[in-house]
Amino acid sequence: MRGPARHEMSGAPTPPTRTERQAIMADPQRARKLADRIKEIVARRLDKGLRDPRLGFVTITDVRVTGDLQHASIFYTVYGTDEERRDSALALKAATGMLRTEVGRNITARLTPTLEFIADAVPENAKHIEDLLREARERDAATTVAASSAQYAGDADPYVKPREVDEDEAEAR
Repeated sequence: MRGPARHEMSGAPTPPTRTERQAIMADPQRARKLADRIKEIVARRLDKGLRDPRLGFVTITDVRVTGDLQHASIFYTVYGTDEERRDSALALKAATGMLRTEVGRNITARLTPTLEFIADAVPENAKHIEDLLREARERDAATTVAASSAQYAGDADPYVKPREVDEDEAEAR
């Protein structure tokens, strides 16, 4: 059996193992730049067109890259019906390998991140928020109409006021 390694004997810190090096995260600024670059590359490639007739009018809304730069989540929206959204999702899933190759050719990272396409819920959320705002406006209008014809349940001024003392009562004291 061999003795301790030379660097362990010298008291110097041990270098990180391979798994420890992989766990080290990249600079967040670098991850943002890589995400922007991937967004640009994929959007440009989709603009040129894919040979898949199922692909509809797709807009890349956001790209997020993990801290280790190994995985990219690409958020997209599709303008059209639910069927067009499903078809576009299938077309993007089928084209993932080709798009990853395109990204790998155009970035300077050592490893090309895996790509995952996620349908962005922004249009659905925006419609839901618009519906909630419309309902709130309707309720406000109904409340205003009800308040305009409302009367006080008691006196108009329900607060107790200090009693005014008459002169007769003041002399009696």
